[in-house]
Amino acid sequence: MASTKENYRVELRAAARQLGDRCLYSAAKWAAELLVGIEPDAAPSQSAAMDTPSSSGAGPGGRLLHLHRSGGSSFRRRMRPGGGGSEAGTPLGGVSYVSTPIPDDDAFDAGADKYLLAKTYFDCREYRRAAHVLRGHVGRKAVFLRCYALYMAGEKRKEEETIELEGSLGKSNVVNQELVALERELSTHRRTGAIDSFGLYLYGIVLRDKGCEGLARTVLVESVNSYPWNWSAWLEIQSLCTTSDILNNLNLKNHWMKDFFIASAHLELKMHEEALKRYERLMCVFRCSDYIQAQIATVQYSMRELDDADMIFEELLRTDPFRVDSMDIYSNLLYAKESLTALSFLAHRVFLTDKYRPESCCIIANYYSLKGQHEKSVLYFQRALKLNRKYLSAWTLMGHEFVELKNTPAAIDAYRRAVDINPRDYRAWYGLGQIYEMMGMPFYALYYFRKSSHLQPNDARLWIAMAQCYESDPLQMIEEAIKCYERAANSNDTEGIALHQLAKLHSMLGQSEEAAFYYKKDVERMEVEERQGQNFVEALLFLAKHCKSVGRFEEAEHYCTRLLDYTGPEKETAKSILQGIKRDQSGFPSMDLDHFAL
Repeated sequence: MASTKENYRVELRAAARQLGDRCLYSAAKWAAELLVGIEPDAAPSQSAAMDTPSSSGAGPGGRLLHLHRSGGSSFRRRMRPGGGGSEAGTPLGGVSYVSTPIPDDDAFDAGADKYLLAKTYFDCREYRRAAHVLRGHVGRKAVFLRCYALYMAGEKRKEEETIELEGSLGKSNVVNQELVALERELSTHRRTGAIDSFGLYLYGIVLRDKGCEGLARTVLVESVNSYPWNWSAWLEIQSLCTTSDILNNLNLKNHWMKDFFIASAHLELKMHEEALKRYERLMCVFRCSDYIQAQIATVQYSMRELDDADMIFEELLRTDPFRVDSMDIYSNLLYAKESLTALSFLAHRVFLTDKYRPESCCIIANYYSLKGQHEKSVLYFQRALKLNRKYLSAWTLMGHEFVELKNTPAAIDAYRRAVDINPRDYRAWYGLGQIYEMMGMPFYALYYFRKSSHLQPNDARLWIAMAQCYESDPLQMIEEAIKCYERAANSNDTEGIALHQLAKLHSMLGQSEEAAFYYKKDVERMEVEERQGQNFVEALLFLAKHCKSVGRFEEAEHYCTRLLDYTGPEKETAKSILQGIKRDQSGFPSMDLDHFAL
């Protein structure tokens, strides 16, 4: 295990330097964070330290190592049963990984000074100056930075033209004018073998932007097989894996970085159980990784395990109080739990840390939304989108705010922008379904509800929304509604809507046995949750009548006795049912007492 960890450290340390040197700062940051997330090797035991003279000076160092935050927090070591807690030599026990040599940079002595100048220009966002400095240089490192600078110059100009033509949040067909020339040059370098893994990564991005998704996947796979530590390349592949079949057919080498990619792809494809298992296995080595903890919390949030996810996010903030990454997801969780105080504290914290991050704006927008100040919420979502036009969550959540404000056209536009960015965003499809249902267009609504439930088949809320649409007056497709409610009941319907509606619909159709079955299950659920509202009384009353009608008098008496504890007409109805049961059991016909009145 120790040698495996050391190998990972060597690889990630070199990767963080090389990625930063090539201006791939997001990937360099990810590698550096993962590097410090590797659990430190165990400190030598006291007896071993006494036996060897050379270890006498290691005592203080061993103690500092032992007091590392992974050892001080029992939360870091918490695993699910069967979650892969074995101390295997690799993150996935028993898996043999390929060995990928760390490539050396070009011997760029003759142009090292110019490369440094070009990189400085690049860091100052003077992209065309950076490309101009490196013209004529043929080294792979120089070719990559020159082409990357041209690509970024084209992106910068595209953004400027979009704002000039359509405004900061406008939608236009402006394209990066450098794509054609870059594709021609990079494809030539690929054919002649004069391109490295970073050049392949850039070539894959260019192909993606031009709509050549199949070839882009192939090129990006070549890039990560050659240099597996570029997390940005893995994320580009993930964005092109829209189905599990595409994911499974990728020709990837079995490097340990592949495990991180597969786990992240499973999360994106809503394969939550598979993603959680992989992340928990990766924790065997990267036990101190905040990234993995944040991903596990995100999975649990997606699985509606809000309390468990809340604990992890709280721990992340405790150990890294200036963290902004993934905190927008935490704000969604706090919004779902209606934890206004915690959300207020989080919004204040990220505002002081970095108020011009898109995630910070999104968190503040969630805070105002929970307070019912929807206009302010929209304002902050718009700020987030000005900072990052492709910020998916902001488009979707802004659509929700426009729904609250009854601004239907703006809501539809926001949701459509979200699905343009990511067609797998089930929340945006669901929002479109709600909008069209409100507009009295049930067939359009059903189309969008079907899209959302296909992407998130285990979310009971989506099936309930579709069932209610089938149930609406224009359609009255009761059988289809029943099927949807059955799916919801089998998908952890925490609110219990599906069981109650199934009982009512079966009762409406005259299917009393089926209705009694679902009413009984609903009563059992409400008893466990200690909820006794109007639905509870309605279920008891139906069960009392049904059991009396089929001759199950003891059960009927049981339900009637429970109804006597309530006030209202149900109590009188229960008394009447009990009197009827007694008459039926005695065998005497009922008599009209008024007939004998004097």
